[in-house]
Amino acid sequence: MTQGTLLSGAVTPSPREDLVELLRPEGCALLTVECQRGVVGPDSALPELATVAQESGALGRVAQLVAAAHDTGVQVLHAVAERRADGRGANRNAPLFRAVERLPVRQLTGSAAVEIAEPVPVAAEDLVVRRLHGLSPIAGTEVDALLRNLGCRTLVITGVSANVAIPAAVFDAVNLGYTAVVPEDAIAGVPASYTPAMVRHTLALVAAVTTADEVVACWRRTAVTPSRSSFPAP
Repeated sequence: MTQGTLLSGAVTPSPREDLVELLRPEGCALLTVECQRGVVGPDSALPELATVAQESGALGRVAQLVAAAHDTGVQVLHAVAERRADGRGANRNAPLFRAVERLPVRQLTGSAAVEIAEPVPVAAEDLVVRRLHGLSPIAGTEVDALLRNLGCRTLVITGVSANVAIPAAVFDAVNLGYTAVVPEDAIAGVPASYTPAMVRHTLALVAAVTTADEVVACWRRTAVTPSRSSFPAP
């Protein structure tokens, strides 16, 4: 069977060769965007987004990707959006920022809302980057410097939301010289129908669009480092 691997009675297609090279673990990192309890958890400030992330399977696939990254030596970065209790330094120059201030669940520094949401695993070697401002998990944060120090050339971008933070992250990554890879089944936005349209008409122009399973297959095919264990998010 030349085009796939027979596994548990099903044929799993081989990953695309161009992706295999892009996703070699030694030059690749995985970014989870706002996969925090106050955004995608059961007590979310944005319940419609949380429901879509959970029911679409996107959050579960983020967890799958993080676990596979731990097993194959791919560096994981978790991007968290939070605010000080006094709001100091936070943006107020867009409707979204002003709406956030009125939500019943606030993403306050040190609160449960800004912990990584289950079922996404967190390992000791993961990097958690917290931002107090802006729309993007990359612009104005430590992410770019960390990726360069790690020797990263390809960034796999997952999480929420497909409305704002995901496209912002993709554009920033590409502008900074990284190759962006987007597993389209590991991102979510509202309404649910918006995400595939945005991927097709926008992200596909600037990023390599794939699936979580294909990313994992690429990592496992080229991984050379020993497995590393992860533990559940606190």
